[in-house]
Amino acid sequence: MGEVRTVERSSAGSAALELLVHGVGGATPEKMLNDPRTVRITGDETAAVHRRAEDADADAPAADATTTVRDHGGRPVPEAYVWSNLTSGNGTRALWLLLLPFMVVNLAHWMRPAAREGTRAVRLYGLLVRLAGLSLTVLLVAAACEVALDLTAWQCAGTHACAARHSWLGFLSPTLSHGGWWSPPGRRLALAALVPTALTGLLWYLSHRTWRAYESQEPLDRDPEPRNGPAHTALSRPGFWYGRRLVARLRAGHTAAGLLTVAAAVGTAAAREDHRPGGPPVLDALGRLLEVSLAAGALAVVWAVCRRGRSEHRLDRRLDAQLVHRLPLTALVLLTLTLVYAAWERPGWQSSGRLPGDATFGGIALAQGTLVIALTVVAHLLHKGPDGEPAPRRDSHDTAAPPQTHGSGDPLAPDRHHRTPPAPDTLVDVLGVAIALPAETPTETAALPSPRLSPGETGESDAHPETPSAARGTGVGPAKAGARPGPPGSGEAGGEGMAWSAQDETGERGAGAEPRTGLRSPGDGGGGSAGRAGAGGPGGARAALRGLGGPAVAMLGCALGGVMSGGVSQRVSDWLDGTGTFLDGPPVLLTWQASVIPVLLLVLLALVGLLGRRTWLLTRAERVAVAREYDADPGDPARTGRIARARSMATLTDRGPLVVAVTSTTTLLLGAGALVGAFGTGKTPVRAAQGAGPFVQGAAQAGQALGSWLIGLGFLLFVTWGRRAYKDASARRTIGILWDVGTFWPRAAHPFAPPCYAERAVPDLTWRMSTWTRATGGRLVISGHSQGSALAAAAAWQLRPSERRRVALLTYGSPIERLYGRWFPAHFGPAALVALHRDVDCWRNLYRLTDPIGGPVRLSGDDCGPEVDHAPLADPLAYGRTEEHPLPAPILGHSDYQADPAFAEERGRLLARLHPEVPVRHA
Repeated sequence: MGEVRTVERSSAGSAALELLVHGVGGATPEKMLNDPRTVRITGDETAAVHRRAEDADADAPAADATTTVRDHGGRPVPEAYVWSNLTSGNGTRALWLLLLPFMVVNLAHWMRPAAREGTRAVRLYGLLVRLAGLSLTVLLVAAACEVALDLTAWQCAGTHACAARHSWLGFLSPTLSHGGWWSPPGRRLALAALVPTALTGLLWYLSHRTWRAYESQEPLDRDPEPRNGPAHTALSRPGFWYGRRLVARLRAGHTAAGLLTVAAAVGTAAAREDHRPGGPPVLDALGRLLEVSLAAGALAVVWAVCRRGRSEHRLDRRLDAQLVHRLPLTALVLLTLTLVYAAWERPGWQSSGRLPGDATFGGIALAQGTLVIALTVVAHLLHKGPDGEPAPRRDSHDTAAPPQTHGSGDPLAPDRHHRTPPAPDTLVDVLGVAIALPAETPTETAALPSPRLSPGETGESDAHPETPSAARGTGVGPAKAGARPGPPGSGEAGGEGMAWSAQDETGERGAGAEPRTGLRSPGDGGGGSAGRAGAGGPGGARAALRGLGGPAVAMLGCALGGVMSGGVSQRVSDWLDGTGTFLDGPPVLLTWQASVIPVLLLVLLALVGLLGRRTWLLTRAERVAVAREYDADPGDPARTGRIARARSMATLTDRGPLVVAVTSTTTLLLGAGALVGAFGTGKTPVRAAQGAGPFVQGAAQAGQALGSWLIGLGFLLFVTWGRRAYKDASARRTIGILWDVGTFWPRAAHPFAPPCYAERAVPDLTWRMSTWTRATGGRLVISGHSQGSALAAAAAWQLRPSERRRVALLTYGSPIERLYGRWFPAHFGPAALVALHRDVDCWRNLYRLTDPIGGPVRLSGDDCGPEVDHAPLADPLAYGRTEEHPLPAPILGHSDYQADPAFAEERGRLLARLHPEVPVRHA
């Protein structure tokens, strides 16, 4: 084969490829390609591209030298990219459950509000989240020290009755071992320190192993795009999916922090004994030197974590070799010297009471609360913008939508009979919605018919003037005879990619608006501006919790770490001291924290009741709308109820910000109360309530007992789930769904978080699309379902601009705007989505009103190209039995989008719109 010299356009005989990317939960290539015979084209056992066996050589050179590839009748060759093993592989993935708090705090890093890159506030936001992640590492290791050092080696082994009850501790007991070599307290602590040290080593190993498998995958090397260019977005930077240097540096810092925490737990106990009056002078001096060394090591760890953030504008292949190797090694040497110091002979030293765990856990809780509050202030400032005022709500395109008309041609006036309730972000909002929504079923919310545009009214730009209307992405035109019914509420036949519109209380609704059914479109949670691309300005009006999603999630991560720490401490204490008479038990603060859990559950139970009432009212409102849309009056009440219930249940996803806000706020307040109670009284809640009224004493007893039981039950369920996941592949896939959602983002705040699978998947997809388009010059449609749509969009951003313009994007059941756009506004906000819409040749999005995850993208057609959103797909496709559906059609919700005829129609239009470029080879 000769070298590619020139490129000429061709419209026939060129290759066409559809690259399928599955969503959460994984899928097999056989299912994705609908063929039991598949072959792996490229990749390995972890992630690979598959084709049908008959299409394996579809790109091979044809026998006729005048053509480039074999002709397959113009049909696209389907390829399936299977990446499910990245999150649900072998049994060791069950260990990732231990890393759940780290994953949550890492998500908070990416939830910052949109703001100009490089500002001090943006850097401070990342710094605070990294410090919160560091506090979680210290908390987890401190919990291991509490179990191994305090409860086991110090309290139980030092108490005759407890050691006799657990014979395996006999050699550590001063009485049972008759003063054996391991019986002094310092040596018991030194031996028990191996447990938290091993835990730190395990975390280092998991992080290092996944770092070599994920972060070390190099993306496509290319020149960075202008920082202030029209397509500028962080996801388009060459080094965004290459966090090798940062993760290595953070891993060194967190490993050193864990080792220093163990050294502090052992060394401070011995130093406290040496500092007493009459203690040995040499050991006293060594103890003070050890304390200074530990403080210096802590400062070095904080410096290593805070010194540098992510480098995304280039592929940063460097490693901070001295820091990565010397910092953990220095901490390990210091820990070894500390163990030797603690094991030194100290006559007369006996263990009694507790180790000073209250001060440790109290300091960690206070630091975490302070960090969350500071993070809240920074996020609020970022969301407000530099002028201190919220950005005005405007369309990100600054393009007026064409006037909407009835079938008679009159402009649509604002609907005065129905106002779509906005998505509440606060408890007051949801109370208002639940109370204000009428209980009776509205009859004046009839679905307004969408106009069928005339053949010339496509609303498209002049970006591709040579493309005929029939080949463009909108597909609008006269209704075809025998076309399938349009989407519910449209009152039209066909519904073939038309620019479907309606109005809300603002008088406008753009692409992706829902039929007038009394429900919002999926994801229309911002109120007032549904159907727009989003609000402009730094924060974005649809940002979850008004830009405070990051601090709220960081608070949940800290709370989750506290629950895990308290749970394991409480369970081990109950196991060692079954009757509760031998040991002092875990620190008082952990008991207080467990005692407030029932209060948190009561608040969440009340919230669930409010949301349940609202969903019930929405279901009642939807029953009439469903009967009207499907012309099923009276119809089957059970069938109508199931469809209405599926639609109303799908809206619960949009209440996520409310649930997170209530949970995080309540947790912060209750945590502060527990901290005050523990340090103000120095007693457990039951003992602190002695002398108070009967009601207070009863509440304290109930809270402490129930909280201890709940936190222990949570720990047991956690262990059981992990054990089942280790043995059962199906359980690992269930856990894998959690990782699919939580580990899409790189590890920027915590190196021990589960690895970012996108750092492998995005380069895979980018390399595949880039090499295939260059080799064949063909037309490529990348179609992603659910989480796969986020991967597809991220891969398209990573292409070179010239290659990006030769790719079409088809998303379905996509959370890109509904979830990612709201929770991660800095990266999937309106500006970023508009940039992607402008860069790719064409983008179409399919969604259903019954889909709890997918929703509209809210990008209208203008100079960027045709509008993105197809009208909401009918679900089910038919209400009753028809010629096409002799059996009852299922309610598909989030699954099986390819079963809808609209999928093939939109894919065909995207391929027809693309212009192939066929390389001409010269001998």
